[in-house]
Amino acid sequence: MARFAVELVYGDDEAKRLEVRPAHRVHLRELQERGVLLAAGPYADETGALLVYEAADEDELRALLDADPYAPAGVVAEIRVHEWKALLGSWVTDA
Repeated sequence: MARFAVELVYGDDEAKRLEVRPAHRVHLRELQERGVLLAAGPYADETGALLVYEAADEDELRALLDADPYAPAGVVAEIRVHEWKALLGSWVTDA
């Protein structure tokens, strides 16, 4: 399994994002319960968010991102994905 740091950059339609946010958060909680989402949260200035996923590969990660309610709502202007080699953290077992 690989870990990925994903940065979401929010678009300009804050009202629509806030409307979709409850469904987005339910989706994230479900992924967390499955052990797929390790950490997530918005930036303090509300311009975006950082999420850490564990997935088999980038294709699986992209499928997870496409299933997020934010995707069809079009409220994310940019998604930056980086495979991440975590060294410390409560979920790190193979460093």
